[in-house]
Amino acid sequence: MTSHTTSCKIIATIGPDTSNAKAIEQLVLAGVSVFRCNCSHGSLAEYQERVKNIRKMEQKYNVSLGILFDLQGPKLRIGPFQDKKVLLKEGDSFQLDMTPTPGDKTRVCLPHPEIFSALKPGSTLLLNDGIVHLRVEKCTPTSAQCTVIAGGELSSKKGVNVPGVKLPISALTAKDKKDLKIAEQLGADFIGLSFVQSPDDISELRRLMKSKAHIIAKIEKPSAVKHLREIIELSDAVMVARGDLGVETSPELVPVLQKQIVSGCRRAGKPVIVATQMLESMVHNIMPTRAEASDVATAVYDGVDAVMLSAETAQGQYPVQAVATMRRIIETVENDPRYHKGLSVFDHTVATTKERALTIGAGVVAANIDTANLIVTFTESGSTTLRMSQQRTGGIPILALTPNITTARHLSLAWGVTPLVVENLGDFDDMSNETRKVVLAQKLAKKGDCVVITAGIPFGQPGSTNLLYVLTV
Repeated sequence: MTSHTTSCKIIATIGPDTSNAKAIEQLVLAGVSVFRCNCSHGSLAEYQERVKNIRKMEQKYNVSLGILFDLQGPKLRIGPFQDKKVLLKEGDSFQLDMTPTPGDKTRVCLPHPEIFSALKPGSTLLLNDGIVHLRVEKCTPTSAQCTVIAGGELSSKKGVNVPGVKLPISALTAKDKKDLKIAEQLGADFIGLSFVQSPDDISELRRLMKSKAHIIAKIEKPSAVKHLREIIELSDAVMVARGDLGVETSPELVPVLQKQIVSGCRRAGKPVIVATQMLESMVHNIMPTRAEASDVATAVYDGVDAVMLSAETAQGQYPVQAVATMRRIIETVENDPRYHKGLSVFDHTVATTKERALTIGAGVVAANIDTANLIVTFTESGSTTLRMSQQRTGGIPILALTPNITTARHLSLAWGVTPLVVENLGDFDDMSNETRKVVLAQKLAKKGDCVVITAGIPFGQPGSTNLLYVLTV
């Protein structure tokens, strides 16, 4: 097991320079729990190398590491310009149309009929990450005559956002379907779904999937926020993808939406990730800005399950330092007594099921025994452990013991959880002996300490948690 275990997990995106075994080893030792492959970049051969090296480190260090394949989703882009780029000024007239001829300062191709079908006079179009704003004056099914509201430089193939409009586009393109097959064949643990507009997008992905990979819904469009509750319900985890969210809404709304999404997931007991530009300046600098450190700390104080690095580890100059910096920020927050006081999100006296009651009971027992500094969950499917993680157990770590490697990898994303694979257990004595052996080997408890255990008897039946036991090591 690596020596750096924080309750809030770190996801790192891997790129060309961080795909080799040595780089992945350094990232694991620095504190990464889940590795992200961004399907916008990379080939089959590169994905195979990444997965092989991650699995190698998993064995070497006896840890369960998650692998996330993040599908690209539809990329809406303008066509090329004759002179590569143009400068648009406020008040200029500018046309978007379906004509494939290279553009100039009066027009450019927008090869997306579905956008034109959703536009009406007064609609706003944002180009180049929201730098250029256009207002639609007149539109047809193949063109839109616009006025430039905010000018700026516009170059070939820049992205287009249509805020406030639900576009008649599936979240899954032909490329995504191909990437999904590759991800499942390579044994991905998580599939990230971009461009989620409604719960139907999650259902469509679920229908296409052949594996037991967990779906992470990326919230990056305002229409997804409108359907937040249903999207959380249908997904296995949620990502606050702040880049596009900031373009589609406005930067000042992003922190408010982030809090809303995080608390919605926390209440539902679904893991939640905060992503995008967390330590962006570390792409080129060895130190983050103070504002970035505060941003990461805020997400941790809110009780998120994981924070994510994108370009910082995919193409940055200091990938290992970025992870180490993020880990230090997390550790500092988690050592603040105020952190655990602010973590509870629901009334502990309300238990709607016997499983929930046992989970709450385990947390209360662990908190009230001086020598109890560990909760152990025996789990087949992971649901017992996720319920325990949802409690945010006052800083008491959770050790999840499971015979199922897939379950262990899914739990690599869950707050406060160290997942480990154990042999199938036959009876109560096996459970006690295995717990003692593992917690001493992993230095998670010492002789004489108490460990609070939840399990299901008989063993091996998912969803049968019915035992709460205090074991003296």
